[in-house]
Amino acid sequence: MLKALAQFQLTLVSANSIYDKVKSGTENFTEKEQKGYELFKRNCNSCHQEPLFSSYKFANNGLPKDSYLKDIGRMGVTQRKEDNLMFKIPSLRNLSYSYPYMHDGRFTRLSQVIDHYTKGIQSNSKVSKELAKKIVLSDNDKVDLIAFLLTLNDREFVKNSDFQFPKEILQQPEGK
Repeated sequence: MLKALAQFQLTLVSANSIYDKVKSGTENFTEKEQKGYELFKRNCNSCHQEPLFSSYKFANNGLPKDSYLKDIGRMGVTQRKEDNLMFKIPSLRNLSYSYPYMHDGRFTRLSQVIDHYTKGIQSNSKVSKELAKKIVLSDNDKVDLIAFLLTLNDREFVKNSDFQFPKEILQQPEGK
C-alpha cells in the first residue's frame, strides 16, 4: 500500500501554471505580473526558491508565538532547543488553494502575509537572516507582487478529478 501511495504521489506534478507557461515560452506575464516577479526575485526568492518556490528548510519568519496553539515548531518533533519556533518553508505553488496562510493559519489573505513581511516581523534571535533587511513595498508593489504570486496557481492540476479524494470511500453503506 505504501509503495502504491508513493507511486501515486510521483504522478502529482503541478506544472501548468501561468508561471510555467512563461518559463516554457508559450505565454508572457502581464506588466503587473512581470513587475511582481522582479519584486519576488529581490525579496522572496531566498526562501521560496524557483521552480518549486520553497527551499524546504526550516526557518523563523518573525511571527509572534500563537498563545492559543502554543506551537513550538520543529522543536516539538526534534526536542532540540535550536529548533524552537522553526517552521518548514512551504511551497508557494497553488497558494490560492492552500489558505489560510502561515504555519498556524493566522492569515486568510495574501495581503496580510505581505503586510507581515513588510511591517510585522518581530525581531528575535531566531529570525531568518534573509529577513534581517527590511522589505519596503509600496501599495502598487504589493498589488504587483500578488499578481505574480497568482501566476503560480495551476487550476488544471488542482481541479483534476484523477487526483481528488475518492468520494466512494465516504459513501459506504450503513452498518459497515
